[in-house]
Amino acid sequence: MSVAMELKGRLSRAVAEALRRAAAAGELGGLAPEELPPVALEVPRERAHGDWSTNAAFLAGRAARRDPRQVAEALLRFLAAEGCYLQRVEVAGPGFINFYLDPAWLREVVRDVERSGLSYGRTEVGRGQRVQVEFVSANPTGPLHIGHGRGAAVGSALASALEWAGYEVSREFYINDAGNQIARFGESLDVRFRQALGEKVELPADGYHGQDLAELMRELAEREADRYLRLPPAERQEKLAAYAMAVKLEEIRRDLAAFGVAFDVWFPESRLHAEGAIQRVLELLRERGMTYEQDGALWLATTRFGDDKDRVLVRQNGIPTYFAADVAYHHNKMQRGFHQVIDVWGADHHGYIPRMKAAMAALGYDPAALDVVITQMVNLLREGKPVVMSKRAGQLVTLAEVVAEVGRDAARFLFLLRSADSHLDFDLELAKRQSDENPVYYAQYAHARISSLLRQAAEARVLERPPAQEETLLRAGLAADEGLDRLTHPTEVELCRLLADFPEEVVLAAQRREPHRLTRYVLDVAAAFHSFYTECRVLGSEPPLEKARLLLADATRVVLRNALQILGVRAPERM
Repeated sequence: MSVAMELKGRLSRAVAEALRRAAAAGELGGLAPEELPPVALEVPRERAHGDWSTNAAFLAGRAARRDPRQVAEALLRFLAAEGCYLQRVEVAGPGFINFYLDPAWLREVVRDVERSGLSYGRTEVGRGQRVQVEFVSANPTGPLHIGHGRGAAVGSALASALEWAGYEVSREFYINDAGNQIARFGESLDVRFRQALGEKVELPADGYHGQDLAELMRELAEREADRYLRLPPAERQEKLAAYAMAVKLEEIRRDLAAFGVAFDVWFPESRLHAEGAIQRVLELLRERGMTYEQDGALWLATTRFGDDKDRVLVRQNGIPTYFAADVAYHHNKMQRGFHQVIDVWGADHHGYIPRMKAAMAALGYDPAALDVVITQMVNLLREGKPVVMSKRAGQLVTLAEVVAEVGRDAARFLFLLRSADSHLDFDLELAKRQSDENPVYYAQYAHARISSLLRQAAEARVLERPPAQEETLLRAGLAADEGLDRLTHPTEVELCRLLADFPEEVVLAAQRREPHRLTRYVLDVAAAFHSFYTECRVLGSEPPLEKARLLLADATRVVLRNALQILGVRAPERM
């Protein structure tokens, strides 16, 4: 456990004990021990409000029907926080308590980072919990577009944050390779195939119009026209669909790999049909009394669990709906032993959440075991003007095109710059700009600047050699930590505070499903380092202070590298 999290836990326990003592002394209106609120410490938005703050007195006051400020004052009288580096404590607002710590504890943070190195930021918070993250899950009928790119960045970064927080994580891609959409896909391919052979046939209005499919069928027709032409239309469409899906799925795999995304499991929907999983889950729901028949269709009573209307599982023609397959798929997930399943969906699936949670409840699972992260639309811009069409696909701009133009790092970082549920403007020209205006350049430059500083220190013989990327100065024996008590400049203290926050930022990113927290955190650390470097002379200062500042710079390098690793962004040593 990191120094910061250990200290926070110690202080939280001290506050909880003070609450119990205050209650036992009759200061909380007769609240029983089990009625006392949990103690949560948070970093205030403004540093002027302390290192940590808690609303425990406010919550206890509301429960006891007492003035929260009076409860806070009583709590402080019973607070015993030895070993917590407390400098002073203040009651603020309607009963909030702000804790100000002696900056001496921050020097322990630098030691902690330097000793932990590549593992700094990892915790065991999620130990014993198995989590599945399903994301992208695009239909294998065309290239990935930038909306898929945002889902890929969010899903992969979230999965990494969960692993760093100690969870056992499985990444999964659900292949939508069955149902009416695939039948329509085969019909469209058949038209394109025949067009390639000179037939005058029109593509259906609801067909697949991507030029990439026309090119694919033209290539196939040139190679194997006779073999496919001899087949009956229905069989030909089925084989064309299977061929095209295999090609498109391989393209998806390749594009995701180039984007730094890999999956542990690729799960085809067709497997649910082939193995009878859908029929089994329908029977299970019947046995549980969750279904009924009406107008020749089979319905799931999702309104019992908060949905706005019941949902059809099997149509009048006896064919299961997409919803039935999704229910079977989520049942399959839970049967695999996951404690939590997280789905990353596009904005057009927002209304789907209540019915899926209702289906989980109907199957006998806790609906809270399903968590859905919605990613909003990406507005692609070039110098502030919308970019709409792709020359190759005749659709939205593809992910591969964006990555080819701006690079993987810029694409991932900018996709993760905002909360997933907020709209995102992505400017291609900004993403390529090598200036402080470009967030990813600004973040990576901070890491490269520190690496350069360490090389300069070696050239000046302040260090024997610069540390390798996987090393730290302290662990490599390149510097001693005796001079850390000299880190008293405000920019040094602020930078240390930010480094202390990293393990908890990882946990919050994981548990709140907010990987963008780490993107913002990286930018905050980069800004704090640039301020420190501007205000504090590193090389050429007096020897003990010089080494201390080099250790602080190196600790910052380690944290930037670890945070960028979670985001799937490289930490360059030179730029």
